[in-house]
Amino acid sequence: MSTTGYDDPALLKRVQRATALALAELDRVCAELGLEYAAYGGTAIGAARHQGFIPWDDDVDVVMPRPDYERLLAEADRVLGPGFVLLSSRNSPDYPKTFGVLGLAGTAFIPEIARDRAYRVPIGVDVFPLDVLPDDERAFKRMARRTWVWGRLMYLRGTPTAEVPLPAPARQAAAVVLRAIHWGLRAARVSPRALYERWDRAARSHEGEDSVWLGDFSTQDPRRWSIRRDELLPTVALPFEDMTIRMPHAYDAVLTRGYGDYMTIPPVSERVNHKPSLVDFGDHDLGEE
Repeated sequence: MSTTGYDDPALLKRVQRATALALAELDRVCAELGLEYAAYGGTAIGAARHQGFIPWDDDVDVVMPRPDYERLLAEADRVLGPGFVLLSSRNSPDYPKTFGVLGLAGTAFIPEIARDRAYRVPIGVDVFPLDVLPDDERAFKRMARRTWVWGRLMYLRGTPTAEVPLPAPARQAAAVVLRAIHWGLRAARVSPRALYERWDRAARSHEGEDSVWLGDFSTQDPRRWSIRRDELLPTVALPFEDMTIRMPHAYDAVLTRGYGDYMTIPPVSERVNHKPSLVDFGDHDLGEE
């Protein structure tokens, strides 16, 4: 993440409009297929606090229970509207993320931190599967370690650059190590899909167990961003820009647990977004209104 943000505020507004189009399409597709989703992270804060985007935010995140996520990947293509695409490691072997994205076809957004990434991820909505958190503490820690390692290797396979929260000398040394890992994976011809399959097996290793907790295993700390099934469902509707979207049933409890006093606007120094290295809107008309 970067606090330097966008040099052109109009560009941020165009990115928000493009992302909102993808969110509206996701909402429509999920309604048509009977799938559950809920806004996540900053998107949920935006809905609760601003009835839309956090003013400086430039992305949308949603979560889906694993069964709904799998159905989305399997069935969305037959109902997606023209101009939209759903990408994941299931249908794109070089896709660099552990979660899917429903985006605008022909667009691209590459953040500065991943500027050397060759794969062009479209502007759109990041869709995170929620997997079962085991009740056993040792099993959870083992699962979290495995998903973090495979997920980071998958990320580094796609780009040699990554943000490392260390002082300058240590950060430079870490950058050398990360580049060595990237080129080592490429030299060994380890594919992103092979790494994804390892991550996927680890993330779903307790699938079917009767746990009340679900978590996002794309993160280093899945428990911090975990949610009880009865906190997630049934989802509720909240306004977001010129539409309504789905929110966790107990979104206030979930956001308070993750962020504390989330209704207070943070100081400028804490307002972060993804500084873009490349933004391509393709053929989509997203000019100023």
